[in-house]
Amino acid sequence: MNPTAQRPKVIIIGSGFGGLFAARALAKAEVDIRLIGRTTHHLFQPLLYQVATGILSPGEIAPATREVLARQENVQVELGEVTAIDVEAKTVTASTLGVPRTYSYDHLIVAAGAAQSWFGNDQFADFAPGMKSIDDALELRGRIFGAFELAELAAAQGRHAEARAHTTFVVVGAGPTGVEMAGQLAELSRRTLKHDFRHIDPRNATIYLMDAAGAVLGTFDESLQTRTRRAMERLGVKVLLGAKVVDVDARGIEYLDQAGEQHRIEALTKVWAAGVAASPLARQLADQVGLQVDRAGRIPVQPDLTLPGHPDVYVVGDMAALDNLPGVAQVAIQQSRYAARKIRASLGGRPVTEPFSYFDKGNMATISRFRAIAEIGKVKVTGFPAWALWLGVHLVYIIGFKSRITTLLHWVVSFLGRGRSERNITEQQIFGRLAMDRINDLPQRAARNVGWTSSDEA
Repeated sequence: MNPTAQRPKVIIIGSGFGGLFAARALAKAEVDIRLIGRTTHHLFQPLLYQVATGILSPGEIAPATREVLARQENVQVELGEVTAIDVEAKTVTASTLGVPRTYSYDHLIVAAGAAQSWFGNDQFADFAPGMKSIDDALELRGRIFGAFELAELAAAQGRHAEARAHTTFVVVGAGPTGVEMAGQLAELSRRTLKHDFRHIDPRNATIYLMDAAGAVLGTFDESLQTRTRRAMERLGVKVLLGAKVVDVDARGIEYLDQAGEQHRIEALTKVWAAGVAASPLARQLADQVGLQVDRAGRIPVQPDLTLPGHPDVYVVGDMAALDNLPGVAQVAIQQSRYAARKIRASLGGRPVTEPFSYFDKGNMATISRFRAIAEIGKVKVTGFPAWALWLGVHLVYIIGFKSRITTLLHWVVSFLGRGRSERNITEQQIFGRLAMDRINDLPQRAARNVGWTSSDEA
């Protein structure tokens, strides 16, 4: 390449699995990369529930994106919220603290992921946080451990009904995240906290796992679904299937059973692990190219992950609808690597003609300590072997040697002993984000306070 020629500009939107692995796959390419992320970290989302239940610290599953890519000289990391993509003008507009800026691109990889969905009932989020961000996990950690503290105070004053409500937990959604969360709540109450209180017995905590569907882990083989439900019930988890949530408030949750009868559970701590919605950028792109997003807000992509008429725009991960692929990390990783390979090939004039093909490495989920399930092709593994497999796979995909070592040490402490190193909680973890959400002009005020001004960059 002519050293005086301007190198192609690649913009990557998102710092999750899709965005990070795309950037890494372009490490040796003669391109200039701008990675724009809403957060300053890369989040290992499958382990968020362990932050919420005090096993891991946020830093172990969310290393700084700048640190991860520090040695990659052709990438610039930038904090910002992408607000607009113009596929005709080939520009991306991002905003930080309300200050917009616009960049041009030669190649675009959109990996903005998905957010929690409350199925049109966003007001539920105030009382039933999701499991999609560090903020979510820390808020839940404050709610969970705080619930036992409040129960202890109530029981000491003879308010036993109130104490029971405090130690009743409801997990909505019986997919892998919901199952893993409910299992850890059972471990926490039955094992970790059993000797820590004087007026309550944490082992008497009531844990519900509910789902509108008729099965636990609906994407797994039926035999594994049955085994998982039985294992959850042996842990003391009450499994409610065919249960559709119709209302959530500060003190409880209401649902319709399969017969259409309405029930209420008094529970201060609710966890929402059901449903995802793709980034709004998917709909924005769909409107520009004449497509319709699906029910989850994902945009249909062509077999090579591009948009019709725009071979320079790739959509990967949770935003892309292709061949009914699941919204899991492996799909995002493989799609991002494929997109990067196509970009590298185009630089050398050797286009990649074969479509994207997903290699399914299987599904797995933990149920409790030393117990998991795994489905790899036609092979089905349960119990300790599946748990060991789960352990190894997750260690491999945690970013950074230091994070792997500290995570392994925390797992040893938590799984072999009773202790959990991350039990500190504050009121700010529970209420801080809700307060911030109600300050509508926060970005503008913050921008004025730090003296930022608007600027555009081509």
